[in-house]
Amino acid sequence: MPDTLPVPIADGLICPETEGNALFASRERATNRLCFPARPEDDPRYERVLLPRTGRLWSWTIQRFRPKSPPYAGPEAFEPYAVGYVDLDGALIVEGRLVDVAFDDLAIGMAMRVVPLPFEMTDGTLRTSFGFAPDKGVGA
Repeated sequence: MPDTLPVPIADGLICPETEGNALFASRERATNRLCFPARPEDDPRYERVLLPRTGRLWSWTIQRFRPKSPPYAGPEAFEPYAVGYVDLDGALIVEGRLVDVAFDDLAIGMAMRVVPLPFEMTDGTLRTSFGFAPDKGVGA
């Protein structure tokens, strides 16, 4: 992957200044409740926070058909992919694509980490999204 990543797929989603491109969330000031994706920075009810970059696979499935357009904005060609919920070290459970792992190797409780994920829009524009990959530095 190049040293500089394409523009994030959405504003306020990924913090590119952190190693591993941590995800932004918002903490509701009145309740301390975390929200993902992050709320607009100019909303005084929330403060912007970074989510942990590691966690455990909470649940997963295989997407075996192309999502409907709209809202799907990806390429016409389709290959099945894994998608899952990852509990980011007890802070929040976030849904995302699971990459760099064979479908048969996925397991509940597997150590995962946030990774940048290139995403090609229907018009060919490249953006950066996020996914989760096995965290090989941590035992399952």
